[in-house]
Amino acid sequence: MKRKMLVWYGELTTTRSLIKRGLLFLSPGMLWLLAFLVLPGLVLVVVSFASRGAYGELVWEFNLENYKRLAGFGIFGWSADYLVIVWRSVWVALVTTVLSVVLSYPLCFFIARRPERTRYLWLTMVIIPFWTNMVIRTYAWFLILAPELPFARLAAMLGLVSPGSPLYPSAFAVYLGMVSMFLPFVALPLYSSVERLDWELVEAAQDLYASRLRVFTQAILPQTLPGLSVGVILTFVPAMGMFVVPDLLGGAKYMLVGNLIQQQFGASRDWAFGAAISMGLMVLTMFSLYLYRRKSKGAEVLV
Repeated sequence: MKRKMLVWYGELTTTRSLIKRGLLFLSPGMLWLLAFLVLPGLVLVVVSFASRGAYGELVWEFNLENYKRLAGFGIFGWSADYLVIVWRSVWVALVTTVLSVVLSYPLCFFIARRPERTRYLWLTMVIIPFWTNMVIRTYAWFLILAPELPFARLAAMLGLVSPGSPLYPSAFAVYLGMVSMFLPFVALPLYSSVERLDWELVEAAQDLYASRLRVFTQAILPQTLPGLSVGVILTFVPAMGMFVVPDLLGGAKYMLVGNLIQQQFGASRDWAFGAAISMGLMVLTMFSLYLYRRKSKGAEVLV
């Protein structure tokens, strides 16, 4: 059988040779993903079907009890406790993402309109939180929300908290901490789209007497959608599994899925159930991203 010869960058070669060369170039990245992403995921799947022994050890008796327990079915009947925690995690991640997007748009436009010599200084100020450990940044909110500072005193004057009480642990503190953590994850990719914005389209929409809302939805949003999509994914996915901020600023009153997983792999030593919760969180996250992708494609068509 005669081989078909191809010319690739001046080199005479065959299709099989090009495939082998491509696989050779791809193999380091594929091995990296296999070792640090695929294999741990497969181990997590196997462990999620195992059982917990009397002393916290793994018993390799495979069943669906962990997933039934996650769905609320226990020895005392059905309970919605775990489903409430899952729903609360989705809600906190969604609110965090929406607030981060709402705050990022004016921030990005403000930075983009600055002179070029000071623009990168403002971007550096957005990146500065990354230079500090997440736990330290969360503990900083303890000082900001302390009863001696103006925020807590103002809340006490408005009757929101009792005098001398801090603003934590509370849902407000959790949302405040979450938004402060994830705001740069939205602002940085969104800024890259805002910086390349075609202002002629915006001016054309204004010349056609479009309202401010239509200018944003018809001229600005379609151009910034790539950066917005990246920011939403980078925020929503880790916010679903966050446990440091809810644990410190929310206390035991505000448990999310991340706290539940940390509890199973920590004090409870129920690794099998923790793996089942992790798998449920992964499936829920992928399903949410799938829905977002479909909605964003629909929005592109409408625009």
